[in-house]
Amino acid sequence: VVLHIVCATVFALLGAFQFSPRFRRRRPGWHRRAGRLLVIAGLGVALSALWLNHFVPRADATREVLYPLRMAFGAAMVVTIVLGFIAARRRDFARHRAWMIRSYAIGIVAGTQVFTLGIGGAILGTGDVTTALLLAAAWAINLAVAEGAIRKRPRRRTPATSVQVAAP
Repeated sequence: VVLHIVCATVFALLGAFQFSPRFRRRRPGWHRRAGRLLVIAGLGVALSALWLNHFVPRADATREVLYPLRMAFGAAMVVTIVLGFIAARRRDFARHRAWMIRSYAIGIVAGTQVFTLGIGGAILGTGDVTTALLLAAAWAINLAVAEGAIRKRPRRRTPATSVQVAAP
């Protein structure tokens, strides 16, 4: 549990800076060094989550619904991190960006689950199956936002143009 919390904290906080183009431009070598640490932290999050899911059993309906989802998303996080790392090594930065956005979306799901449980729980109640589905909804929300960010065309920086005033 401690390993999961430490890795998740590093992954969530340090990972946020990886997506800032301005931050990367100002500190060119930082992105690569921090990225290597984030690969380790992200794998620590995913593998510890898989371990916790498998070895900390729950007997209620939450286990029946969430166990396979947690296994699938834990494995997906491992796969997306590895594919992102491989893409970076191949210098395919568009794919690297896409895979890392997906891994980050999976990795920070706990933050979104606070909202889905809070708002959804207030509206739908807090039964076992409802809670499990609200937790699962957070993955859907995060991945939908991630896919939107991946497909969004990057803004191109253009030099400032001078404004010409026409003579009357």
